[in-house]
Amino acid sequence: MDAEGAEPLGSGPGSGSGAGTDVGADSVIAGAGPVARLGERATVRLRDGDPEEAPRYAPEWLRLREGADAAARARELLDPLRIRLANLPGRARGHVVHDLGCGTGSMGRWLAPRLDGAQHWVLHDRDPYLLHFAAVASPRSAADGSRVTVETRRGDIARLTPDALAGASLVTASALLDVLTREQIETLADACTGAGCPALLTLSVAGRVELTPGDPLDAEIAEAFDAHQRRSGLLGPDAVTVACEAFAERGATVRLHPSPWRLGAGEAALTEQWLRGWVGAAVEQRPELRDRAERYLHDRLAACAAGTLRATVHHSDLLALPRPTDGAA
Repeated sequence: MDAEGAEPLGSGPGSGSGAGTDVGADSVIAGAGPVARLGERATVRLRDGDPEEAPRYAPEWLRLREGADAAARARELLDPLRIRLANLPGRARGHVVHDLGCGTGSMGRWLAPRLDGAQHWVLHDRDPYLLHFAAVASPRSAADGSRVTVETRRGDIARLTPDALAGASLVTASALLDVLTREQIETLADACTGAGCPALLTLSVAGRVELTPGDPLDAEIAEAFDAHQRRSGLLGPDAVTVACEAFAERGATVRLHPSPWRLGAGEAALTEQWLRGWVGAAVEQRPELRDRAERYLHDRLAACAAGTLRATVHHSDLLALPRPTDGAA
């Protein structure tokens, strides 16, 4: 799920990347954290020794989070999207959907069965390994039984243009915006609005985490994690605001809706991996937290195993409806 063109996908805690430190690193699924520098545990490459091969996030992590992602996505945005799609010229021929940073294809598995009409999904990712998973596990029918087909493309969001989206009915992405730079978000907004193509961009981290029971270190860990997300020019929790402004400045109608993960005893495996990545990212950002963070993580994992920990990881979903370029309503 590292976008057609984005930095590595948002597959870590919340949707941004997690940690490559030794705070729980031995038990972190590849991809539950960022590109690691200590031991290179967080991601793997398809071919050893190939510096040009983009790091991939483990399908295991993407599968682990898929249920929480599906439960969190804002269904309230689907009706205005359906109305726009129903008014597109040529809708009888079906819809063409470009899924940026598709990962293992979870967005398509969630959305395609919720939309009527024939659909052709163009799955974009920099990782051919994940593209294979996405193509194999893609849905085959729409909500009304119409056929769904797929193709895969490797590419870079920095080269996404309105021409590349010619004929597209919709652009989708999941857990993507927070791992983009301002320039990349503006490129995405330019491409979508230039093509008159709606965009449904889900599960961007909002910079808020609530843990029950609380702990005095919660806020400090959260602050360090958010700072980690903003490294190297990435927008992290500021991404949704930047994206809303970018689309609105280009004449699009923008709708925003919360889409939080709500993790309890039934999501213990996901919560464990999220915690390890979340705390580890904080320590990577602020190494002086290490000793306190290790004790904190130990206690939090114990509560998770006991089924007494609850976590709400806030995200936002964004639907941008650009002005049509061909007279469609």
